Amino acid sequence: MSGQGPPDPAASRAVLLGGARYEELAQLPAVAANLRDLAGALRDPLLWGLPDRNCVEVCDPATPSELLDPVHRAGEESTDTLLVYYAGHGLRDPDSADLYLALAGSRPHTGYTAVAFDHLRAALRQARARRRVLILDCCFSGRAARTLDGTDALAARATVDGAYVLAASPGDRAALAPEGEPHTAFTGELLRLLRQGVADGPEVLDLDTLYRELSDRLRAKSRPAPQRSQENDVGRLPLVRNRALASPDAPAGPVVDADVRTAITAAGLRLGRMLRAAGRNRDALTVLRLAFDERDGSDRDTTFALQLELSELLADADRAKEAIEVLEQAFHQTHQTTGPEAVLVCRRLAELLQESGNYVQACEVLKHALDLVESRSRRG
Repeated sequence: MSGQGPPDPAASRAVLLGGARYEELAQLPAVAANLRDLAGALRDPLLWGLPDRNCVEVCDPATPSELLDPVHRAGEESTDTLLVYYAGHGLRDPDSADLYLALAGSRPHTGYTAVAFDHLRAALRQARARRRVLILDCCFSGRAARTLDGTDALAARATVDGAYVLAASPGDRAALAPEGEPHTAFTGELLRLLRQGVADGPEVLDLDTLYRELSDRLRAKSRPAPQRSQENDVGRLPLVRNRALASPDAPAGPVVDADVRTAITAAGLRLGRMLRAAGRNRDALTVLRLAFDERDGSDRDTTFALQLELSELLADADRAKEAIEVLEQAFHQTHQTTGPEAVLVCRRLAELLQESGNYVQACEVLKHALDLVESRSRRG
């Protein structure tokens, strides 16, 4: 496999799903760190180099659509490799032993309050990607763990045609999320492996090499060993560069166009704010407009902040119509997030609409802002 690099980052997608907070199940705070740090590893140019917009994190999904829609979208967009990761509570039906993925409001022993794994498997099967990778770091109740044996392995039950399935062995919560450690046991070891590499491994680590190393390292710590299932020899897929073989002066990899645009957006926002603070509104407006034209939308908070800053300058320059147009573009993106910047976008847009006499639209925007606030309070 020497000389063969990871899958094409531009044609690949990763969707990282996880539940850290639950209403009626045990909390799993380590899962939030799992998602954040695994996303960082997959985006690292020294490992895989996925553009930010090609690596989606979904923490604490509350509905089946919040969990499954990102997988369907990524499946439609990816043509090379699709990687889907789930960490959280895995629920087992007491009669059929079917697997369910817990949502924020899921209840113990009630599969109908969670997402049937078959639905996730269907989304993977429908993906356009030539190769599909599924990583499951599921937490089970003690009863579910006792019902599993060598012939009832999770990886075997989770098989997806033409895909590689890597699953953490079932166990109780203490084994899965050791006290005092920032990550779950399985994902923590996976992250160490990605960051440190394999001293005697190939230049690019394939899935089978990752599996063997994970298994050895977890067994050495007396922790459950992972399970795997694969079809079409997907295990030979080179996935990430081997950090153990990287020289100190190794290049960081190709610069991705999306990353350049993201950097321009952030730098333009900072410079625009500095110019505005210095009273140079005209120059600030020019810089913010240029940054706005280069945005790619992958970092929503930065994009929202840029649109807010730009709209304020336009409004101050008596260009209210343009300011509304900028915020209306931002408003359409607020339906995909509940962050504080999204609420600010709604409030500012409502103010401008009210000032221009569009009272009905202003009310609709404010109603959406209230929905965002309520959604955040339910999750928090």
